Amino acid sequence: MAIPFPSDAWIKEYQTRLNENETYQEAADGWGVGFNGDFIFHVQADDRLPEDRFFFLGLEDGDVYDCREIESPDEVDAGFTIRGDYSDWIRLNEGEVGAVDGMMSGVFDIEGDMQKVLQYSQAAVAMTETSHGIETDYEF
Repeated sequence: MAIPFPSDAWIKEYQTRLNENETYQEAADGWGVGFNGDFIFHVQADDRLPEDRFFFLGLEDGDVYDCREIESPDEVDAGFTIRGDYSDWIRLNEGEVGAVDGMMSGVFDIEGDMQKVLQYSQAAVAMTETSHGIETDYEF
């Protein structure tokens, strides 16, 4: 059964799958230890999505301890924010653009310590590949 994206149900499924993904856990070993490794995914409104949506991902040392939709980035303390248009998030989820390539090319904008992101680029790749396996209904 397809899960609507963007939605709280989708991000919860993503959390479950990341926590079951040994490749991600190994690549993210040490992520968020001694620094705030939490992320906000900002899905920006475009010609398909009528309003911005925000998702919090609590990440530390290969564990995804919290994933949920939030109303505003001000609700949480995250060390990183990645933002892009809804249509580009679809392309990322479908494997048409890679996480690192998307950040380096400007398709996605990232706030936070880019050195850390590059140091853990294999974790970013594993996160993206995990999203490919979720049967998704792009409702917009």
